[in-house]
Amino acid sequence: MFAKLLDRTAIVASFIFATLQCVALRPTYSAENDLAPNVVILYADDLGYGDLSAQNPASKIPTPHMDRLASEGVRFTDAHSSSGICTPSRYALLTGRYHWRKFHGIVNSFGPPVFDDELTLAEMFGKQGYRTACIGKWHLGWNWNAIKRDGAKSDRKTGYAVDAFDWTRRVTGGPLDRGFEYYFGDDVPNFPPYAWIENDRVVDPPTELLKVAPTPAEGNPECRPGPMAADWRLDAVMPKLTEKAVAWIGQQKGREGPFFLYFPFTSPHAPIVPTKEFRDKSQAGGYGDFVAQTDDTVGQVLQALDANGFRDNTIVIFTSDNGPEHYAYARVKNSDHRSMGPLRGLKRDIWEGGHRVPLLVRWPGVVKAGRVSDELVSQIDLFATLATAVGFEVPKGTAADSRDQLPLLRDEKAKSARTELVHNTNKNHYAMRQGHWLYIDAPSGEISKSPAWFNEPNGYTPNERRTALFDLETDLGQTKNLVADHPDIAKRLKARLARIRAGE
Repeated sequence: MFAKLLDRTAIVASFIFATLQCVALRPTYSAENDLAPNVVILYADDLGYGDLSAQNPASKIPTPHMDRLASEGVRFTDAHSSSGICTPSRYALLTGRYHWRKFHGIVNSFGPPVFDDELTLAEMFGKQGYRTACIGKWHLGWNWNAIKRDGAKSDRKTGYAVDAFDWTRRVTGGPLDRGFEYYFGDDVPNFPPYAWIENDRVVDPPTELLKVAPTPAEGNPECRPGPMAADWRLDAVMPKLTEKAVAWIGQQKGREGPFFLYFPFTSPHAPIVPTKEFRDKSQAGGYGDFVAQTDDTVGQVLQALDANGFRDNTIVIFTSDNGPEHYAYARVKNSDHRSMGPLRGLKRDIWEGGHRVPLLVRWPGVVKAGRVSDELVSQIDLFATLATAVGFEVPKGTAADSRDQLPLLRDEKAKSARTELVHNTNKNHYAMRQGHWLYIDAPSGEISKSPAWFNEPNGYTPNERRTALFDLETDLGQTKNLVADHPDIAKRLKARLARIRAGE
């Protein structure tokens, strides 16, 4: 009798163990069941690697909400955007493709879309039954020429005239044509038209030409000339976008199925215009105050997820499109704050400071809280990773450069699915990363010239060079060129870069 009881107990225990194993290992991340995760991507603009206090103990900027996100998930220390400028990085994130396979530069004022028939993250989520929204900076082009009036010409000083476009017509080629069901934003904070766009229409047609208000707290306005809506204020942009994002999250409560929100910020990109309540919140000048406001936006989004019951089943991803703007050099002198942290270079550069960016991922129950990962990852990996997370089979040839990093998120002992990465911003300026080695094949890794008084980490003074090799494991600040010491490694990486660029 006792033996039979033991047998039954063993059978029950085995069944429970097997069930738990299935629960732990089953592919629950699909839109066919209630466990399909919501996904929120928060994409800062020109935020530096060293701006977050969680990442830089010497930061002069309070970032409690970003720090909270880091403490509740995983913080990657070796994460990269595809480019050192914004349009290419956004394209790569949304398509899982290196931008340089197609283009290098940004979309200029009233520029056309960069997309052809590439599958975007929004379209992928849509195929899985997700509701999708983009709120914020698009900067990937629209079909503005379709609503341009005959004979309209742009002037260098004033841009297009107010009546150069028929503002009552639909503007195609934007987010709604790339898989998003809803869009609200101003496209680019320092490019015309200075007006809100909702879905595919301009909300309040421009009635005047650019008037800069308020004066930036740091740096230049950097505003291109052109049409502006009446009473447009540059400092009202981020508050309005934050309000819209929080409201959209609230509207998802009680609805069936999951959602995907892509929230690309316009901050802390120039014009640097923190609102009154954030002035002097940091010890890093106007930029630091704008970062503090950016952090508050992160906090409001996290609070909206909590308040509406979405926290436990939402993947939150926070990152930046590239490194900090050239004002960061003066910030070191004026505030003793290094937006680039220990890295060399800034936005536009092929040095690490141009494209190594903050990356925080929170996914309760899947990603262990408080983790720090030094594994090599890229924003182009988000496509394959999220596709696996929601049970989407990526068609052959789609997101070909993306790598599935879901195992790395789930298991702190896992290794990255990526062992190499190509860096690029400008045409013919490339770098090849493989393991801890970084090979640069460019006239110089530096585009944003540092001022004469500025010293790179360890007192390095930059100079022009055609090729360079760095060991990032021992020299993160890229101070010592090792090409002469390891010509075989440089030769191997140069050959590998050529094969990848050729399509291998």
